[in-house]
Amino acid sequence: TIPVTIEEILSALKAVKRGSSRALLVADMPYGSYHTGENTTVRNALALMKDGGAEAVKLEGGRNRVGLVKRLVDEEIPVMAHIGLTPQSVHKLGGYAVQGKTADTAQRLLEDAKMLEDAGAFAIVLELVPREIAEIISKELRISTVGIGAGTNCDIQVLVLHDLVGLSFGRLPRFVRQYANIREVMTEAVQNWMEDVKSGNYPSNKESYGMPKDVNIENIKSKVS
Repeated sequence: TIPVTIEEILSALKAVKRGSSRALLVADMPYGSYHTGENTTVRNALALMKDGGAEAVKLEGGRNRVGLVKRLVDEEIPVMAHIGLTPQSVHKLGGYAVQGKTADTAQRLLEDAKMLEDAGAFAIVLELVPREIAEIISKELRISTVGIGAGTNCDIQVLVLHDLVGLSFGRLPRFVRQYANIREVMTEAVQNWMEDVKSGNYPSNKESYGMPKDVNIENIKSKVS
């Protein structure tokens, strides 16, 4: 969500809202929408809630976001926190890598999680965190943990849908289990359709519409000519 704008998130959010009846709708605040002050953050979050139909917002960061989380919660905006690998900080982190692999960084993650909980977050995403550390955090917190690449002991699991069903390109992260290859099926279907069109096999008479039998086609042709 680095290049994505708040307007693009709003557009996608409205579409998801129309198709959702039971799911908790959490809007991911894009890069830049909560980086220039609390008032701007509140204004953007309110837009996602009021105009987009979100029921909560998610933002990335640890102790540096505690003040923002508290302000949003004070404004009656539910907040999901996100620590570990924070994709919007990938350039600062030096790439996509597991976070909290040393005793010091693991301890910092635990402290961040507790601080975010105390600030009022109702849940927290743990991304690319060693499973042992994710388990400790999950046991220490009263709020729910949402794991992605963080082992089996988080309260909730999440995966990117495109990764799960095989619509992604390139090498998949280690933590992804692909349950289908929809991209392969779609590609084959389109290729088969193109071949049928080129050969004249599509559309057939069964896949098109004819004139009623009582209409004289030759009479129509003669009037055209």
